[in-house]
Amino acid sequence: MTNRNLDGCYFRVRRGEKYEDLCFTDLTRDEQEEVLKDKSAEFIVGLTCHLAEVLRKIGDRLDLTGE
Repeated sequence: MTNRNLDGCYFRVRRGEKYEDLCFTDLTRDEQEEVLKDKSAEFIVGLTCHLAEVLRKIGDRLDLTGE
């Protein structure tokens, strides 16, 4: 998987023998769930709103629409 660094929300995760700082959207589903498991509802709402903003900006810049 290519790390794209799109969302700016970095988390430190262990991959193999080393730790990496990766954007939330570059994490695997399992890593995302692990990161979120102990977070508050306020944190998750904040992250969700930030990801929505990033997605909107990407769509606007590339003139993308869903089908």
